Amino acid sequence: MSRTLNVVRMQLANRETYLWVPLLILGSSFVISLIIWATLAAGGVTTNMYGGGAQAPLWYFVAVGVQALTLTFPFSQALSVTRREFFVGTMLTAALTSGVLALIFVIGGLIELATGGWGMGGYFFALDWLWAGGAFMAGVFFFTLTMMVFTLGFWAATIYKRWGSFRLTLALVAIALVLLGVIWTITVTRSWGPVMGAIVQAGVWGLTGALAILVVVFASTAGLVLRRTTV
Repeated sequence: MSRTLNVVRMQLANRETYLWVPLLILGSSFVISLIIWATLAAGGVTTNMYGGGAQAPLWYFVAVGVQALTLTFPFSQALSVTRREFFVGTMLTAALTSGVLALIFVIGGLIELATGGWGMGGYFFALDWLWAGGAFMAGVFFFTLTMMVFTLGFWAATIYKRWGSFRLTLALVAIALVLLGVIWTITVTRSWGPVMGAIVQAGVWGLTGALAILVVVFASTAGLVLRRTTV
């Protein structure tokens, strides 16, 4: 465990990648949203205003997942860290950062609910559909979503490191074809109504469960490939 924690320390040696840049992106998106809402409120808008800016750091986390492998894996091997220790330590680092972002997301949402959207009906964190299950569920969802995006980037980097860009492209094309096949099947069978109904009925818990499955799939696949990945 001490060697695994050393991997966490190694990953966090560059705190900008894991912490400060995601917080900067989130904070900038929040400030921009506040300015927009204040402008609309000054113009006479009285209805509640909702923004999706809280997801802004998530797109950056794809790059974080990529850098977690490409920038530190060779260095870890020079320090005689096993691939298993590197993998577990990297996932712990991602979970730590995801937890920090999820905590900020929950605290921001609670403040919004208590102040009526910062006193002007603007909701950046406390989106109605997401907070229907309460603050805890909203935090779990945001944590799981952040982990899913990270593991996607880590998985892609692992495939690239092991087999190169050609096979990574093939894997991405295969995933796209599977998704198109699912969409085609739903469309041909005219099942969009039941499918959308099932999604709505599953709610945030169901969506979080689906994201958790993706985290397990991407992470376990990346872990297996990493065993035979060379520097």
